[in-house]
Amino acid sequence: MLLPSLSDGITLLDVEGGRGVPILQSLVLDHLLLNDGPAFWVDANGHATTTTLAQIAPSQRLLNRIHVARGFTAYQHYGAVCDLPTAVNKSIQMSTTDTGTASRGEPSRDEDTSPHTPALIVAPAVDAQYRADDTLGETHAKTLQARTLARLATFAEGYDIPVLVTRNERNEFTETVATVADHHLECEQTRMGPRVVGEDFETLVYPVDDGAYYQTTFAYWQQLLAARATQLGVEPTTAAPSTPTPEGVGTGVTADGETVSATADPLLDAWTATGTGGR
Repeated sequence: MLLPSLSDGITLLDVEGGRGVPILQSLVLDHLLLNDGPAFWVDANGHATTTTLAQIAPSQRLLNRIHVARGFTAYQHYGAVCDLPTAVNKSIQMSTTDTGTASRGEPSRDEDTSPHTPALIVAPAVDAQYRADDTLGETHAKTLQARTLARLATFAEGYDIPVLVTRNERNEFTETVATVADHHLECEQTRMGPRVVGEDFETLVYPVDDGAYYQTTFAYWQQLLAARATQLGVEPTTAAPSTPTPEGVGTGVTADGETVSATADPLLDAWTATGTGGR
């Protein structure tokens, strides 16, 4: 097992030396492979990048199960968290009234999970907007962040699912994030790849067929998730044709050191209205 499993409750993922977007997204995709149901993602600072998700996802159908809301200010982020139960109820209504859901859905991974109810809530950089909002004083920023964390804890308990969060910095402002977390994962970047350590998990090796080691590239996460999908009998779908990378998106590096253009694939926005600049 090269990726840790996510347990019910709030899990704090701390990544040393960067935002760790591929690591975060790989944990999300791995959890969706093992569990039925959608993921609800309250994004900040562009962690829900379709470029990375489309590159590492072993099946494009997984992306349809990720519902994203984005908050560009502290109040928008808090509002998206508050609106999450409404988004969940709407998703359940749509999925249960769709007569074709059962025939199109993947086989159940766990008898205790449902393809209709949430499998995971994701809130990366949970401190970012509260720290950066100039309209809030320090006291009000801490209060609003505490309310956000309290609601996430309530959702974790109410839905009996994991809530995966990250933080931009480790300091006094984010001590409450660590305090409210039920589980803690730390990821350290090494020469051989990312090393993840948790209460019951530690990455030790990165084996491949030729005895070499993968570094932290998109190809590593892509192959790791593809192997997981193969074990579970999930048939990979054909990826959409690559398109030129828009300026500013960037490029990816394969395990062989080849630089390739990044591609994007849209996610399903569950409770964010297009063109409104936020929720």
